Amino acid sequence: MMPEFEICIDSVISAENAEKAGACRVELCDNLVEGGTTPSAAMIELVKSRVQIPVMVMIRPRGGDFCYTEDEFWIMKRDIELCKEWGVYGVVFGILTHDGFVDVVKCRELVELAKPMKVTFHRAFDMANDPYKALEDVISIGGIERILTSGQEKSVLEGSECIAELVRRAGDRMIILPGGGITERNIQRILKLTNVKEIHVSASGSKPSLMDYRNPNCSMGFTLTSQEYSIKIASQERIRNMMENTRNT
Repeated sequence: MMPEFEICIDSVISAENAEKAGACRVELCDNLVEGGTTPSAAMIELVKSRVQIPVMVMIRPRGGDFCYTEDEFWIMKRDIELCKEWGVYGVVFGILTHDGFVDVVKCRELVELAKPMKVTFHRAFDMANDPYKALEDVISIGGIERILTSGQEKSVLEGSECIAELVRRAGDRMIILPGGGITERNIQRILKLTNVKEIHVSASGSKPSLMDYRNPNCSMGFTLTSQEYSIKIASQERIRNMMENTRNT
């Protein structure tokens, strides 16, 4: 069977492309260059109005690590409350303690606050000090449907052994959702190595900026990463190609 595809997005056009290509749901973020942060209220509202597939909203107040101050934790709680008021399908979050364990107490508070929305524990999991203890801790919280992970490596392919073991240990208790570096070229191999039933991809492409005038002397971001005149989007073609490749697995 073809796995379910969740597409990581940060724009309305990417949400629409994901739905047209046949994705099962989207994970809506802002600031993907830092791994994703909480999108704006307006972005959540507009994406929800444009697509029928479920929208999972990232709850992450900043980039960087996953050990949060009380102010940051308050922001996460308030963002979850707002998502629930707006009828969002689900939320995505993760919190670690200073010594690299899953913060079970704070995560359980967020899960309770999120009900009846669906919950995914995101790649904070990949920064935990022991993936197998982290798995049991996340399961013990209750109310979390899946864990998004690269297997604690830079890419899913590199972390495939860990992911396969997580799938084996989790059984029917938790969905393991691999994400990170999945492409048309490696998706078949990843599925064979891990036995996962769901896949998380960005399938990124680009579209040109609307700007005709382009200032070559100034950049709005870091010099090595800024591309003002090429806008990253989820590619319908790449999503469809990955899906087609899974049918041949």
